[in-house]
Amino acid sequence: MRMIASAVVVAAGLLAAPALQARPRLTPDQQLDRMLAGREAGTPVDCISLLDTQDTTVIDKTAIVYGRGRTIWVNRPGNARSLDSDDILVTRLHTSQLCSLDIVHLRDRSANFNTGFVNLNQFVPYRRVALRN
Repeated sequence: MRMIASAVVVAAGLLAAPALQARPRLTPDQQLDRMLAGREAGTPVDCISLLDTQDTTVIDKTAIVYGRGRTIWVNRPGNARSLDSDDILVTRLHTSQLCSLDIVHLRDRSANFNTGFVNLNQFVPYRRVALRN
């Protein structure tokens, strides 16, 4: 009886796998648009506080998004084609700020080797738009 139950569970998993893969995958630009929905861009700045960098999201080959809540900061680095959401970002800082001239090294998460680097550009703040009646 256990063998039959196990076979049913395995078969159900195999049948469900194609359905999960059939879901359309968002492009990097669509992912960024979704994150920025309901927000307005502000004036770009050269540096942001390390407190604003605690939550970091990498959008493959597009951007690094820092922060959460009311304001998020978007950086579209030079050579962004190197960005991979599976990589670990390694930044060596000499101040309490992350700045547009800083270099972020990319490290493969599983094999633990360097995969490249990106040069940060200006940070664009995106703030939530207040709902108006």
